[in-house]
Amino acid sequence: MSNNGTRKRSLPSAPRGKPRKPRKQLSEDEESNDSVTSEPREQQRTPSPMGDEPTVKLPEELLKTFYKTPGVLMIAGLVSWDLTAKKENATARTHPNLYTFHRLTDRKYRLIVSSCSAGHSILIGEDGTAYTFGRNGSGQLGFGDTTTRNVPEVVPALHGINIIHAAVGRHHSLFVTDTGTVYACGDNKSGQCGLGSSSPQVLKPTRIRYTGKPIVKVGCGAEFSMILDCNGGLHSFGLPEYGQLGHNTDGKYFVTSTKLSYHFETVPKHIALFFEKTKDGHVVPVKDVDIVDFSCGNNHTVAIDSKKRAFSWGFGGFGRLGHAEQKDESVPRLIKYFDTAARGVRSVHCGSTYSLAVNEIGTLFLFGQTKRTGEANMYPKPVQDLTGWNIRSIGTSNTSIVIAADDSLIAWGVSPTYGELGTGEITKSTAKPKEVTRMEGTNVTQVTMGYSHTLLLCDDSTDAVKQKLATMPVFDP
Repeated sequence: MSNNGTRKRSLPSAPRGKPRKPRKQLSEDEESNDSVTSEPREQQRTPSPMGDEPTVKLPEELLKTFYKTPGVLMIAGLVSWDLTAKKENATARTHPNLYTFHRLTDRKYRLIVSSCSAGHSILIGEDGTAYTFGRNGSGQLGFGDTTTRNVPEVVPALHGINIIHAAVGRHHSLFVTDTGTVYACGDNKSGQCGLGSSSPQVLKPTRIRYTGKPIVKVGCGAEFSMILDCNGGLHSFGLPEYGQLGHNTDGKYFVTSTKLSYHFETVPKHIALFFEKTKDGHVVPVKDVDIVDFSCGNNHTVAIDSKKRAFSWGFGGFGRLGHAEQKDESVPRLIKYFDTAARGVRSVHCGSTYSLAVNEIGTLFLFGQTKRTGEANMYPKPVQDLTGWNIRSIGTSNTSIVIAADDSLIAWGVSPTYGELGTGEITKSTAKPKEVTRMEGTNVTQVTMGYSHTLLLCDDSTDAVKQKLATMPVFDP
């Protein structure tokens, strides 16, 4: 090629010297207080005003699918919320860890939500009222302040609104109303609240900048968010660092020759392309993908479509994407394993560095790694101990898993655990799935887990369950 000025300009690269790391490399699930360097602040343009809020409710038969059987709330694990994911003795303990399940509040809830990186939780009451509690350093509880709450309280800004679904990230929260509108609050340094800016904190639930079809499901990774519209379209926003937004980029750029930053996605952006890789490495787009369900880990997402195919993308370490390699994927990639051998996927559940999937015949598969040592599952492998169990609900925390199956509760997780398994003080952790005998016959209908705590809903419509729950200790912070 002639060198007469037609050469493309090469991108600025880091100087040959010692390359600076973009930020302190913590293990992925540890917390750092310094967020990613945010984009240089140009004159903050004021975003154009948004239209009025939609008033048309979603169809009644669709809404009914969100109204699960209300249950009694139980909690176990670390309840000194400000210690969540911090090194021990960071601050004084406010409450000892709960090593067995305790009842919390007298209200009944129809939905409980937390996530594998979070120290806070969202509860939805029988009438659709949103309650939040836990740590609140970025305003993720939506009260307009940053004070930790030990007991669930009504979110004032959402009072009187029927909330049908919700999700929490490491320091942010999303709520979906019965009109398919999404509200967000909490940490927004990476634009994960979807408000069109990266102002550091959003203290009250604020409507996200999205005007498309009504939203029926939301999910959050540590610093990114996903929303699913009623037509099966998936939209993502927040931190693109590992390709977890699915837009074929990790968003990195150099501010100066040594300082790295990210182009945050501050408004929901549609994920347009899904692909599969053939045996000889050819990339083929997958057509007609209507997503019906998805789950987000810290920095990855697994989704299933109406044809029960599974796709995964984002951070690939430990094989958590199930592609038999540790490469990050920045576009949703078909998990070949479920396309052939294991038949269709019914549900997916992501933890911090691993993924779980249940196929049509009820087999549970794990890929990635729950513990920090030993061998990782580079592709989906069945969890043999749960063969034959009818799985009702799954909770995934940082390193622990709790599953409601048949009439039992099954839990496992290696040390360090904080009581989130609910197995008592003597056996705090277990590498093999174990029945939590204390919870037998309590009719657990829902499980959700934070970084180091577990919430359960128990349906007490029968007298036997009522009596059993009456004997349980009460947590009254």
